[in-house]
Amino acid sequence: MNIEILIADYHNPQHAKDIGFLLNEYAKDPMGANAPLDEGIQEKVAGELAKQVGAFSVLAYVDNKPAGLVNNLQTFSSFKCKPIINIHDVGVAKEFRGLKISTKMLEKVEEVAKQRGCCKLTLEVLSMNTPAKSSYKKFGFEGYELDPKMGKAEFWEKGL
Repeated sequence: MNIEILIADYHNPQHAKDIGFLLNEYAKDPMGANAPLDEGIQEKVAGELAKQVGAFSVLAYVDNKPAGLVNNLQTFSSFKCKPIINIHDVGVAKEFRGLKISTKMLEKVEEVAKQRGCCKLTLEVLSMNTPAKSSYKKFGFEGYELDPKMGKAEFWEKGL
């Protein structure tokens, strides 16, 4: 079995297709949106990611089949005055789970973050997604807090 981890080229038609396919697989999972992506998103997501300054995606292939995806967005820490990589999507196709693909992809993300002089990696995870939380903890992630007396940070949203 050959596992390949690489930085996607958003302008490569095969990479673009695989990003859309893998993001849709993630979206259909209960730990994603539990529903397929809206029509057309699979076809245009790589092109839209290409427009985001600092964005990059990591793809995993197992024997040349698309197996995993991590979409990343670069942001900025005003407290550290350095860039941050926010790991926005992490998905491994069901048939390839258990091969430590997410860890291999996160290693590639960390490599890019270090090359860019980032101060940290961030991500969001559902509180009931025990397998992902366990994987992230093994990789060194933990809940974020500035002061333990003030509690851990929470991820909130407001739909527009």
